[in-house]
Amino acid sequence: MRKNDIKRIFSLMIALLILSSCDSMNQINDRGRINIQSLSDIDQAIQDMTLEEKAGQLIQAERSSISISDITKYNIGSILSGGGSTPNPNTPEAWVSMINQMNVAALQSSSGIPIIYGVDAVHGNNNVKNATIFPHNIGLGAANDPELMKAIGIATAKEMLAVGVDWNFAPAVSSAQDIRWGRTYESYSENIQRVASLVVPYIEGQLSEGILTTTKHFIGDGYTTFLTGEDDNLIDRGDVTMTKEQMLDGNLSAYIAAIGANTSAIMASFNSVNGVKVHGDKSLLTDLLRDELQFKGLVVSDWEAIHKIAPTLNEQVALAINSGVDLLMEPYKWKDTYNAIIYNVNNGNISQERLDEAVKRNLVLKFEAGLFEDGLLKEAGIVGTQESKKIAREAVSKSLVLLKNENILPLEKNVKIYLIGPASDNVGIQCGGWTFSWQGEMDPNLNNGISLKDALNTVLSSNGGELVSNPNDADLIVLAIGEKPYAEMHGDTDDLSLDGPLSLTDNIKAVELAQTFNKPILTIMIAGRPLLISDYLDHWDAFVMAWLPGTEGNGITDVLFGDKPFQGTLPFTWPLTNEQASDSMNMDNYNKIEHQFKYGDGLTY
Repeated sequence: MRKNDIKRIFSLMIALLILSSCDSMNQINDRGRINIQSLSDIDQAIQDMTLEEKAGQLIQAERSSISISDITKYNIGSILSGGGSTPNPNTPEAWVSMINQMNVAALQSSSGIPIIYGVDAVHGNNNVKNATIFPHNIGLGAANDPELMKAIGIATAKEMLAVGVDWNFAPAVSSAQDIRWGRTYESYSENIQRVASLVVPYIEGQLSEGILTTTKHFIGDGYTTFLTGEDDNLIDRGDVTMTKEQMLDGNLSAYIAAIGANTSAIMASFNSVNGVKVHGDKSLLTDLLRDELQFKGLVVSDWEAIHKIAPTLNEQVALAINSGVDLLMEPYKWKDTYNAIIYNVNNGNISQERLDEAVKRNLVLKFEAGLFEDGLLKEAGIVGTQESKKIAREAVSKSLVLLKNENILPLEKNVKIYLIGPASDNVGIQCGGWTFSWQGEMDPNLNNGISLKDALNTVLSSNGGELVSNPNDADLIVLAIGEKPYAEMHGDTDDLSLDGPLSLTDNIKAVELAQTFNKPILTIMIAGRPLLISDYLDHWDAFVMAWLPGTEGNGITDVLFGDKPFQGTLPFTWPLTNEQASDSMNMDNYNKIEHQFKYGDGLTY
């Protein structure tokens, strides 16, 4: 079958789907069940809903665990894709077709209320093949550019709309205080004021394009104490053991800023605060978030997070909802959770008033997304646009931090370079976790991105320079080292050394080899946090921290060759030892301790 024939057949299928769904919408509208034209209509709609219909609206299921018929039968309110959960093929057209089918099913339910679809587009629409992958938050914190943040918010929103998604589980306003935490790269900075200044324009950019945002994770995320991690984790999902006042001082300003920017939702955090899980803590989710901070939007639970707050599912559901959770992210146990909601309401464990309050917040979220308007069904767009790649390239160039330079940068474009190191030619390493799958991919050509080697070769080959195969022919050595891709839980470590368990296997081999050539060495680190380098820094003539730059590796060479200046500054303290990994928590002694580099360090030409 020819390619054009396939396209025509696919277009016909979409057209039939749209016609079918329009009939379904008309039938539902005739019953008046989705006739929500304004916010004032929502209260009446809730009065008309059955308990079962309300229970369905409080459920968020994973796409892989629910059928189209289940969406109709159970009045399911929301669907999500976890990391790496995609339709097959992973194209905008397939995404849109899937979401349209789900919404047709929702419109055919007894309530006729559409679904809302959420994804973790945490550095671009990172589940989608060939999407633009921006630097992770730690790099954007180094860039510290609010205007750039708004542009990234807009660009990411456009690539989400291209696949039919309305809701983003971002931004994270975590402020990691111990860089051994596996989610450090999801933090803009250890300094909450820098975090707060960057989160607002990102939210504004997303909202301006119609994408709903989720500020996460409320609260204490990044402040958990080493060795208190849940299950086998060292830090992740652990316990905040400082006083509540200290925790709030280090967290609240970012949430106040996000609420002021009209963030659509807030996600509760896995961690505990002084032994009490946040998902079951009414003093935090209601008394603080609702009453003191005046947040009016929706509170969503994290992935299966309620399962740790009480012994049985019935107790977990009641405690979470009564504490202030409005939507339960229950990817696989969604049906049991649905039944638990009904059980708890019927037995008086959840009041009708609290149930209706949670349902209303879900319906308001959908109203804000425009899901009750005509034209509910989506059309596919384009990801990986030149516009978004240009913004990502700028972000990479602004995120680089120059930490040592003994007169070898900027490089001449006709220089001869011997390039070595395990991070030198791998886009998957550049992207890190939450890219195409939850934990990331060691794929050299991930999303058709530009590796460091690709970028160097492009500049050199056009200007009389060369990547040489013999170090004896080189003017200098470029050494690229770093970390393996990882995400939450699996990213916790007790060893930040270059040969630690999450560091790239050949880091030390490449470091030692580079020293044997008697040539100037430019070292580039590609990692989600600072790694220990005190034993090697003296051997390097220049050192650049590139963080996790994503797919646009040419942003690195823009700065190395002097087309753009170094602008980045360290958003985190760089330790000399593993024991200093949490020094940002102990600011009383911070200035009395010698670190490798201090927060805010960064050289220019």
